Amino acid sequence: MEQCELIPPKGPWARSADRLISLLPLLSWWPQVNRRTLKADLWAGLTGAVIVLPQGVAFAAIAGLPPVYGLYAAMVPVIIAALFGSSYHLVSGPTTAISLVVFANVSRLADPGSAEYIRLVLTLTLLTGMFQLGLGLARLGSVANFVSHSVVTGFTAGAAILIATSQLGTFLGLDLPRGGTFLATWGNMLRSLPESNLYVLGLGAFTMLTAVVIRRFWPRLPKLLLALILASLLSFAVDGPEHGVLLVGALPAGLPPFTLPDFGLGDLRRLVPGALAVAMLGLAEAVSIARAVATRSQQMIDNSREFVGQGLANVLGSLFSAYASSGSFTRTGLNFEAGAKTPLAAVFSALLLVGIVLLVAPLTAYLPVAAMSGVILLVAVNLLDLHGIRHIIRTDKNETGILAVTFLAILFVQMEFAIFSGVILSLLMYLKRTSHPNFTVLAPDPDNPRHALANVARKELKECPQIKILRLDGSIFFGAVNHISEELHRVMDSFPEQCHILVVGSGINFIDASGCHMLFNEALSLKLSGRDMFFCSLKGEVREVLRKGMCLKRLGGEHVFESEGLAIAHMVSRLDPERCACCSARVFRECAHMPGGELHDHETPPEASSPEAPQPV
Repeated sequence: MEQCELIPPKGPWARSADRLISLLPLLSWWPQVNRRTLKADLWAGLTGAVIVLPQGVAFAAIAGLPPVYGLYAAMVPVIIAALFGSSYHLVSGPTTAISLVVFANVSRLADPGSAEYIRLVLTLTLLTGMFQLGLGLARLGSVANFVSHSVVTGFTAGAAILIATSQLGTFLGLDLPRGGTFLATWGNMLRSLPESNLYVLGLGAFTMLTAVVIRRFWPRLPKLLLALILASLLSFAVDGPEHGVLLVGALPAGLPPFTLPDFGLGDLRRLVPGALAVAMLGLAEAVSIARAVATRSQQMIDNSREFVGQGLANVLGSLFSAYASSGSFTRTGLNFEAGAKTPLAAVFSALLLVGIVLLVAPLTAYLPVAAMSGVILLVAVNLLDLHGIRHIIRTDKNETGILAVTFLAILFVQMEFAIFSGVILSLLMYLKRTSHPNFTVLAPDPDNPRHALANVARKELKECPQIKILRLDGSIFFGAVNHISEELHRVMDSFPEQCHILVVGSGINFIDASGCHMLFNEALSLKLSGRDMFFCSLKGEVREVLRKGMCLKRLGGEHVFESEGLAIAHMVSRLDPERCACCSARVFRECAHMPGGELHDHETPPEASSPEAPQPV
């Protein structure tokens, strides 16, 4: 047999190179950069810069910030996240969900758009980045795995409803009070509906319809940008301001200003819960998007490195007037489809956006607010993943409950509570599953040539009147010992005539000290009641823990076997011969040689009489 060649351990130079790459991830992909990749990345970056222009303005409006802050969030954070993350295609920047969470947290503390509001938002962003950076440096990337898909789906659906609700007033030309609850906003809107401005409503509907038509017939064109341009021209043609149409106003044509967050203990106390919610949501978004694209690009993603990239992006971004950012579903997918090869595509998109802002920022003075509301409403509609919601409802009742709680909490409770409640419910469901290992009753299958053990719940099989065979699927740890003990007692009470129990341990992944103690106590309790417990097919790690915990020695070597066949052969030899003589089940091939049994032509002689061939120790 050809032997595998051993991989020599890494030398000091190789280990130093790995540490350097972990600090500067761009060193891992920079050697791939050439003229071909630069051209592809430049084109993808230009496409992303054009797309993010209307999106950034719209997201800033959702966050309660002046429009230009949405563009600031698509500059410095995008570059930092691309250079320090692990994904080749992830594009960070302002997102709908993050913008909504920012608004929900800070609008209670200051008037949206005011200087105090902007200061608090930038402070929130700095705290968010610090949380993310700390998790990344601690290599806790697996934390994002506990934000389940159902939490994200429920949050996104609730966010879509809230986004649409927040824009209905400006879309209809109504002056509704801001900051009200979901139900209060809808009540005010329905009462004020007869006062709607038809010019404003028409411009908003025209923007949405134009974007939909462009997406349908010319999908490669920047539909949102073109829809806003055409809506601005229509507003100019009908003299919109004379009919009550509000305009966005000119954006300042300049680079993002350098700012130093100024906060005290009072700000920390008010902003830390929201910052933690934004941090967890942002990390969940970024990692899930990076993974989704990585499955198509065949790239490995390092969660912890993504945490570091997102954390640095928010920490440094807050110093350059950028509010909290994360991975963007739209721009990342567009970046990949446009042919991006390296993270330079995201860098190019940020640099090209700076150039675009310097050239066209004054033109936003002619942009109707109703058109922006139309674009935001279209974004909200696209956020509703009805297919994903139906899939969760059909697949898992527990996940459906998590989705429903997250969705309803967003609409009727605080948004950060919705995220935390979804995560906590996911953890509780996980703990419930891991702390409730399944016991499967097995019996030999006479239709199988080897008489392999099969699940009696799936196939009607005879069981030995004296032996109960159980397979334990799950780990034996402190959180599961009570459940396992209760299940064993339930089985023993339900089948008192089966005086021997065989536990097949092939599905036991690990065991701790509490598990060792419980197994010995249960075996001892059975022994005192005249019954016996045996184990087989334990994994090497489980056997090692049992050995170190002295459990193997205390149980005795005649109670632990390498395979099912060896265990059954030993157990059958210990059965009551009087009961065997009058037994009609004869489920084991060894039964043919017990009192009252007979050897049939198709059965195997005693030398190979186990459900499986005995395995060497």
